[in-house]
Amino acid sequence: MHFSEQIDALLRLSHNLLYLGMDGSPIYSDELARMSGETFRLCNELYDGGLHGASPEEEASLCLALLLGYNATLCDYGDKQQRIQQILEHSWKVLPHMSDPLLKVRLLTYCYSECYEEELADQAHAIIATWNADQLTSDQKEIIEELQNIEDNPYPWEYID
Repeated sequence: MHFSEQIDALLRLSHNLLYLGMDGSPIYSDELARMSGETFRLCNELYDGGLHGASPEEEASLCLALLLGYNATLCDYGDKQQRIQQILEHSWKVLPHMSDPLLKVRLLTYCYSECYEEELADQAHAIIATWNADQLTSDQKEIIEELQNIEDNPYPWEYID
C-alpha cells in the first residue's frame, strides 16, 4: 500500500472508530476492540516510518491521521502521549507552509483538541471566516461543527473545579 493510501486508510478507520455507534447502530465489543487494535497498529506503523511526506499537505495529512488515530484508540504501550507530543511539535512546523485551507483548519482543530492553545482555534476561525457561508461543503460544515464541539466541551477527560 502506498504511503498516501495508508494515510487515507488511517483517516477513514479513525473517523469510523470515533463515530462508531453515532448513527444509532449497536456497538459490539469485539468490533470496537478490532477497530481500535487495527487503528493503533496503523498509527504505530506510520509513526515509526517518520513524520515526513512529499509535501507540506502530505505531512499535514499524516499528522492529522495520527492525531485522530491515537485519539480514537483504546490502546497504549506507555508512549502514546509522547508520540502525540512529537506529532504536535511537527504539526506546528508544517502549518505555516500549508496551502490547503480545509486541511489546515482540520489540523489546527485537532491540534487544539490536544493542547487547547487558543491561538490554534483563532487561526482556524480566521480561515473559516474567509469561507462563503452560503456555499460551504459538507467537509467544511463538519470541521466547523467539530471545532465548535471541542470549544464547547473542553478537557473531556479531566474534571475542572
